[in-house]
Amino acid sequence: MLRLVFCIRKLSDVDEAAFRRHWRETHAPIVQGLSDALRLRRYVQSHTSHKEFNDALVEGRGMAATYDGIAEVWWDSLKTAVEAMNSPAGQEANKWLIQDEGRFVDLSRCTAFITEEHVIF
Repeated sequence: MLRLVFCIRKLSDVDEAAFRRHWRETHAPIVQGLSDALRLRRYVQSHTSHKEFNDALVEGRGMAATYDGIAEVWWDSLKTAVEAMNSPAGQEANKWLIQDEGRFVDLSRCTAFITEEHVIF
């Protein structure tokens, strides 16, 4: 399995409740509706919670500010992901996702990367 992790920060003019609502109630159904075109195996949203605890963790370690959440997207393989993203349907689906992300996500302050999982326990 191939996993893309997308670390997300909301637009500064979008309040937290609106951000969470749009991400979960609007964006998630869009992703689900485009999942066949993108050949997605799984999609998970993790919304940041427990602000005070997170703030203490960040401050105690001198880290950068937390993200507002992460999205994880799974494909069967790198080959599957590349084929999907290069297909006309996949390119059109990606345009729809980027357009919607522009409504609530500050892409200039986000990052994304492919991961390889190593289960320790």
